[in-house]
Amino acid sequence: MKLLIHYELINTIAESSELTKKESTKVVDSEMETIKTGMKNGEKVKILGFSAFSVSERVSRKGRNPQTSEEIEIAASKAPFKAGKNLKDAIKV
Repeated sequence: MKLLIHYELINTIAESSELTKKESTKVVDSEMETIKTGMKNGEKVKILGFSAFSVSERVSRKGRNPQTSEEIEIAASKAPFKAGKNLKDAIKV
């Protein structure tokens, strides 16, 4: 598994395009900031063919501790990502 760290993503974009690393940094940082700002404002941000970024609320629910089988309360949370169909299809085995 290859984990792309911020600078690796920038280097990969610079190598695969005609952009400099400085220009690639601006593109990556701008895209990330746009996604974060949109989600913070309750908007859905779509990158067609890849993903939709939005905040969905998960209600609290009951679960089980797998080690003790004790019933526990799982706190409500927020989920920030939903993979798009093309991304899901691309990673199917």
